[in-house]
Amino acid sequence: MNTLALGPQWLNSDYLITNFGLIGVLLIVFAESGLLIGFFLPGDSLLFTTGLMVTTGKIDKPLWLVCTLVVLAAVLGDQAGYLFGRKVGPALFSRPDSRLFKQENVEKAHDFFQKHGPKSLILARFVPIVRTFTPIIAGVSRMQYRSFIIFNIIGGTLWGAGVTLLGAALGNVEFVHKNIELILVVIVLCSVVPVAIEFLRARKKAAPAAPASRAQARGRHAKR
Repeated sequence: MNTLALGPQWLNSDYLITNFGLIGVLLIVFAESGLLIGFFLPGDSLLFTTGLMVTTGKIDKPLWLVCTLVVLAAVLGDQAGYLFGRKVGPALFSRPDSRLFKQENVEKAHDFFQKHGPKSLILARFVPIVRTFTPIIAGVSRMQYRSFIIFNIIGGTLWGAGVTLLGAALGNVEFVHKNIELILVVIVLCSVVPVAIEFLRARKKAAPAAPASRAQARGRHAKR
C-alpha cells in the first residue's frame, strides 16, 4: 500500500508502520498523547492506517489486541503528561521557545482546558497539538486525579480504539483501497479544521482590539 507523503517520509504513516511495526505505533501514540516533543506526530492518520493494515494482514495481530494496546499507550501517554505538568507547574508558561517547543501551543491548550473543563481531555484527543498539551495543562492546574483518570480513559478509548476501528472497517471498502491517499488527506484536513477555526476566532477577536489600543495611544499622546 503506497500512501501519499503528507510531509517528510519519516512522518508518513505507511513508512512508520512498515519500518517500525506495531511497537513503533504504540511509541508514537504514547509520545503524542503527553510528551512535549510529540505534538508534530501523525496520530490520526497513523491509527487509521494501523486499522487498515490489520484488515489487510500487513499487521499480523488480532484487531482487539491492537486496539487494546493503542488505548493503553494513549492512556499512559496522557498519564505521563499529567505527572509532568504537576511537577513542572507554572514554570511551563515561562519556558522559552525552541525548535520543538512553542509557548503558543501551551497557551492554546490552556485556553482549551479552561473553556471545556475536564471533558477537554476527551475533546482534545481529536485535535492535533492540543491533545499533546492538554494533559500537561491538567497537571499544571492540579486537576483532581480521580477525575483525570476517568476522562483520560474515556478519551483514550474513544480516540485510540475508535480511529483504529474506523480504519479497519473502511479497510474492507474497495473505494478506500483505490483512494487511500485521498482518505488520508481528508483525515488530516478534518483533524486540522478545529485548530484552524480556533485560530480564526482568536484572530477575529484580536482585530477590534488593535484599532482600539492604537486610538487609546493617540489619545494619550494628544493629552501630552
